[in-house]
Parts: sequence; C-alpha cells; structure tokens
Amino acid sequence: MTPLAAAHRTLTRWLLRAQWRSHRGRALVAIATIALGVGLGYAVQLINSAAFNEFSAAARSLSGQADLQVRGAQPFIDERVYPLLATRAGVALASPVLEVDASVPKHNAPLKVLGIDVFRAKQIAPDLTGVPSPQAPFDALADDALFLSPAAQQWLGAGIGGNITLLSGTSPVRLRVAGGIVRALPGQRIAVMDIAAVQWRFGMAGKLSRVDLQLARGVDREAFRRALQQELGGRFVVTETRDVESRTDRLSRAYRINMNVLALVALFTGAFLVFSTQASGVVRRRAQFAMLRVLGMTRALLVRQIMFEGALLGVAGAVLGIALGYAVAALALRYFGSDLGGGYFPGVQPRVGFEPVASAVFLALGIGVALLGTLVPALEAARARPAPALKAGSEEAALAPLSAPWPALACLALGAALTQAPPVFDAPIGGYLAVALLLVGGIALMPRLTAIVFRTLSLWYARRRTSAVVTLALARLANAPGQASIAMGGVLSSFTLIVAMAIMVASFRVSVEDWLAHLLSADLYVRMASSGDTGGLRPDQQTLLASTSGVAHAAFARTSQLTLDASKPPVALLAREIDAADPGAHLQLTGAALPPSAWQAGETPVWASEAMVDLYGYRIGQRLSLPIGGAGERFVVAGIWRDYVRQTGALQIRLADYRRLTHDTSATDAGVTLDAGASASQVVDAMKKLPFGDALEFAQPGDIRARTLTIFDRSFAVTYLLEAVAIVIGLFGVAATFSVQTLARSREFGMLRHVGVTRRQVLALLAAEGGLLTVLGIAMGCLLGFAISLILVFVVNPQSFHWSMSLHVPWRLIAVIGCVMLASSCATAVMAGRRAVSVDAVRAVREDW
Repeated sequence: MTPLAAAHRTLTRWLLRAQWRSHRGRALVAIATIALGVGLGYAVQLINSAAFNEFSAAARSLSGQADLQVRGAQPFIDERVYPLLATRAGVALASPVLEVDASVPKHNAPLKVLGIDVFRAKQIAPDLTGVPSPQAPFDALADDALFLSPAAQQWLGAGIGGNITLLSGTSPVRLRVAGGIVRALPGQRIAVMDIAAVQWRFGMAGKLSRVDLQLARGVDREAFRRALQQELGGRFVVTETRDVESRTDRLSRAYRINMNVLALVALFTGAFLVFSTQASGVVRRRAQFAMLRVLGMTRALLVRQIMFEGALLGVAGAVLGIALGYAVAALALRYFGSDLGGGYFPGVQPRVGFEPVASAVFLALGIGVALLGTLVPALEAARARPAPALKAGSEEAALAPLSAPWPALACLALGAALTQAPPVFDAPIGGYLAVALLLVGGIALMPRLTAIVFRTLSLWYARRRTSAVVTLALARLANAPGQASIAMGGVLSSFTLIVAMAIMVASFRVSVEDWLAHLLSADLYVRMASSGDTGGLRPDQQTLLASTSGVAHAAFARTSQLTLDASKPPVALLAREIDAADPGAHLQLTGAALPPSAWQAGETPVWASEAMVDLYGYRIGQRLSLPIGGAGERFVVAGIWRDYVRQTGALQIRLADYRRLTHDTSATDAGVTLDAGASASQVVDAMKKLPFGDALEFAQPGDIRARTLTIFDRSFAVTYLLEAVAIVIGLFGVAATFSVQTLARSREFGMLRHVGVTRRQVLALLAAEGGLLTVLGIAMGCLLGFAISLILVFVVNPQSFHWSMSLHVPWRLIAVIGCVMLASSCATAVMAGRRAVSVDAVRAVREDW
C-alpha cells in the first residue's frame, strides 16, 4: 500500500468516526428505517414464496408423473371419455381420477378425497396410493376403506383402524381408516379410496374429475396436446401439470406484488430519511469539506467519502433487515399461517427457507436506496468552491439547486401520464411508478413552494407586527427555504403516504360495507356445511326447508365452477333467483343492464362480474358460448356487477335457466325471508330438527358482515402497520433534521441572546418554525396524498384485483393524525433545540470574532 493510499484510508476512518460520534442517533434512525423497509419486504417475499412452493409441490404430488391431464370445463366429466383416451395412439397409460371435497361434520373445511384406479395410479402417482395392512391387502379395493395422510389423521383425530363420517350432500358416509398413504407432504390433508367406491358412496356414478395421461416415448407433448384439445372441443381442457402452478401463480401474483409494494413503502421513506440525513450533514460540514479541499483532497475522493458513509448506512440497514425479515417470516408462518389474509394457499404448512436470490435483491435495494439518498448531497459537496464554502452563512447556497422546479414538474407530468398505462402481467406497474413519481415530484417541488409561501406570509405578517417570535420564524423560513424543505420533507412524505393509504383503505372498506348491505337482503342464510362439491339439497329437501314454520320465502342458489381458459383459474358460476326486469335488486350493477327486450330468441342471459371484463373482455350485449348445457346454447351478457370475493371472475345465471340447461336441481345455499314476527333463532331451531338439519350452517346478515370485515381488517393489517411506521418515521425525520439545524444555528441563537432574546423566546421561535413547517407539510401532504389515493383507488386496485370502488375520505382520522403530528413536531423541534440554546451566548458567537 502506497503512503498516499494509507493516508486516504486513515482520513476516511477519521471522518467516519467523527460523523458517528456527532450524529449517532440520526444514523441509527436511518439504519432502523432501512432495516424496517427491507425486513417487511423480505418477510412478505419469504412467506409467499414458501407458501407458493409448498402449494406447487402439493399440486405436483396430486398429479404424479403425468404428462398431460384432461379435465372438463365443469368440475366433472363423463367417464365414457376414459376408454377413448386410454386407447388413443400415443398414450402409454391413462389413469382416471375422481377428486371430491367431502364435508366433515363439526369441521369448517372439507376433506379432499381422491378416487383412483390403484393399478394405474401406481405407475403414474405411486406416492398417492394407499398402504393396506398385510392382513388385509384387498382393502385397496374395498368400498368402505379410506386411506388418510398423516395430516388428515391428526386433523380428524382418527388413527388406522378407526372410523370417520363424511357427508355426501346431506347423507352421512361412514368409512373406516384402512391405512396411510405412501407419501404426503407435511400439512397435506388428503384421503385416497378406490375410484368405484368414491363414485358409489358420494353419488358420482359415471363421473370423473380428470384423466392423467402418460405419453409414449417419442411423442411430441405440445403437438399432442394441441391436437387432443382440438378434437375434444371446448367442453374439455387439456393441460400440463405445470399449468396448475401457473394458475396459482397468476391467482396470487397481484396480491403478492401489492404486499411487497406496501412493504417497500417504509424502504422508500427510509431512502428520503437517508437523503435528509446526508444533506443536513453535508451542509453542516460544508466548511470542513472546503478545508479538506484546500488541503489537497480531490473532488472524486470527497464524493467517494460521502457515498461510502451512505453505503455503510445502507449495508447496516439491509443486513439487519434481512435478519429481521427472516425472523418475522418464521414467526408468521408458525403462528399466523401462510396467506397473510389472502387465502390463496389453503391446506399447506410451509417452512421458511433462506433464499439467496431474494436476499441479494433486498440487500441491493437497501444499499441502493441509501446510495440514492446520498448521491445529490455528495455531488453538491464536490461542486462547491472551497473559498465561499469556508465562510459562515453559505449553507443555504448549497441547497439552491434543489429549488429548481423543472425536475419536479417533469416527475409530476410523467406520473400523471403513467396513470393511463395498462397493467403488465396483471400488475399495475404504471400505477406504482406514477405513485412514486408523484411523491418524488411533490417533495422536490417543496423548496420553491416553501419560499413562495413563507415570503408571502412574511410580507403580510410584517405589516401587522404583533409577535417578534412569529416575525423571526417567518423571516427564517422565507430566507432559508432549502433547509426548511429538508426539515419538512419527513413530515410531507410520511403524511402523504398516511393520507393516501387511509383514503384507499377507507374507500375499500366502505365500498365492501355498501356491497354487503346490498347483497345481504335476506333475514337468514342457510348453506351446506362446507359442502365442497359432493352435492347439495335435493328438491324434496328444499321443499321441507321452504315450508319450515316462520319462513315466508326461501331463495335457493347453486354454486359451481367453469374453466374457460386453461391458463387461468376457474370462474365461479352462481345460479340464483334474478329478476330479469330488475337485476339491480339482487346484484350491485356498475352500469345499465341489458333489458330483456334486447335479448334475441333462444339466448340465455348471464351477468358477469367486473373481473370478467378485464380477464376475458366481456362487454354488455356481447354474445358468447359457454360450456353449460348443450353445445348449441347461446348466451348474452346482460350486465356487469361488482364482486369483492372472486377476483378470478364470476358469472351469475337465473336458477331456472341453470336447471333447464344442466338438469341439476340441487341447491347449495338459500336466502330465507322470515314471516312478520318470526325470529331467526326460532327458525334456525326448527330447521335443525329437519332430517338433514345437522348438515346445514346458518348465518344472519350481521354475522356475515362482521366476519367479512374482520377478514378485511386482518388482510390490511400490514397497511395499518405501515401507517403507524410512517408517522414514526416522519417524527424521526423532524427530530433528526431539527437537531442538526439547531446545532448548526448555535451562532445565530447566540447573537439573538446578545441582543436580548431570552431562551424561552428562542425555544418559542423553534416551536413556531416547526409548527409552520408542519402545517405546510400537512397541507401539501393532504393534496399529494389525495392525488395518490385516486391512483390507488381508480388505477391500482382495479388493475390488480379487477374490481372498482367508490371514493371515501376519512376526514376525522386524517384531522386527528394531522393534529398529533403538528403537536409532536412542535415538541420535537423544541426538544432538539434545547442543546443549542444551552450553549453559552459568548462561546456561540466567538468563532465570528
């Protein structure tokens, strides 16, 4: 090492130590903020990645080594397709599978039961075959034998040799546990039976869920798939095993991206806090850097020194954030599950694992935001001329470049333009960039806006001359807008995000409440207990239910699924009573409905959810074909309705039309209107006495509304946490910036003390400055936050989840938070200024003598 290099390293260490000793608290706040942002984002990534990987592994285990799977557009297909597939050229092996979700009495979730042909399944999916005892090897073919995975045995509390009861519709199915399964993933609750036994026991005679195909060697899989799909037509879907993972990834992608973006909000505010920290530090050390330049330090070395300081903050924060994120993910997966309120990965118990790529990405993000926040102050320090910088009072000149309005206006204009961008991979990338640009542009515009506002106020107040303290505060803010903007930036960024997220969450919550009030028009709701797809109420049972004492009317409904695109999750099909002349009485329509007079002869109306518009391009009046009923049936889109439950899309059809087309007369749900004077509890008691009463679940509108809003609040728990974090970060930013500025203004305070200003008046001056800055920051934060909330409500949410909402502003909440921030900022400014005021007045101005 050359002497010059050694000298540079020594100087670097000296400067780092001096900076650390002088502003240890400010550095720790910046590190903690970066760590919080990295930790939240990394935890969300780990949780969703672990859950998705486990869910994908479970899906692969159910498919085994199949090359292709043939499914129906509806949940079940006719078993007569099986011999056609088994004997087709190019097929080495075909394995039929019947998969049903069977209700479990006294449990709130169904049990997945797989009916397999054990001889063929052993060759395609050997892990999913049952393990009978040596004394009863033919249990694999018995009609009452069930094989449970370890997780299912634990869940049901049934060991090998025990008995369990499942439900087929409302009828009990008593089975014995004949053994376990060759291999199942931890937490995977599945059962295996002989396929003929499942068809008989659960009333599925002649039905299959899918046929797994193993192709002969040398067969082109993709060409075979396309040819088979064309031959089978739209009533069947030919997919690969990986398509299940792709559908799950598509289903949860928007949720995962939104969670990560919300978590990175803290990281963004951390970047601004690093900027304010470094900018204040560079301004405070302006004379020191000028002296180093005079003594021979080059501009490149000065930039490297300042950037190195910022990088150290980023490295420390990012490493701490990685550790924090891993710990949070492990705790969340252990105690709260894997879905974070989204519900996309049911039935899995993932374990967190270290991900090198994700770790490197979030480590780079933490370091990157710190370097980004340090870049502008470093370049300014390098550009400053040593001679003017050595003079006192040049600090504001260093911040003059920040007042240029053109970069800020360019960011605002580009952000406004990006709000019109379409989604990319089902994610509102343009909306996210627009939010970031509006926030950056608004903060960058503050120096110019601060100068204009406080100069105007200073001139206006000077004519009144009612308070010397306020006059001095306004003069200071008007003549040093750069330093004032840095102090206000923390308040502005945090309060902007608070307002934006508060409006978005309130709009969503109020819209959900209005939607529930419109949807829940009955007095009592009855449904099959976790019925899955094993049947519903028969017509005779529906008659008994409707004739129960106290029931004025029972509106029955049938829920099923349709697969319209192999690359997308299934679409919900809801058959219920709908008045064609007034569909808005049952559906929350987003616009005008197509009147019956506009339907053509032979057309069946369907009402599509908003997600169908985005995902499938449905429009009112559009004619289409659906895999319901015969091949020649024609349908027309009669309206678009709002649905906050099924982001993958849903169609509603009149119950009479559904029964005419499918000949399925069962029902899974019922909305009950009570007679005048009848109580819900009395009707529930009467229904429980029906022969099938044990298979029913009951809920009143208030219970459903409370449960739904509880799930909503749990889903947005991270958002509420980030709002609290934003408040803390804003106050930390005020404290850090004011502490630096008050120490740098000790000579100014000393001079004021010499001319007769008391310590109490100096503290009042600081409180007035903090209050005025915070009021302006809150006002601008409200405007900027409102603009960002419009993007969140009308761009991000519709593009992410394919539903719309109305705008609602929680004025009271925003006012309370604003008052809390105003009082806290004033107190913080006074506390930060006590040290500077405590310096002796003579010593404070001695440097100028």
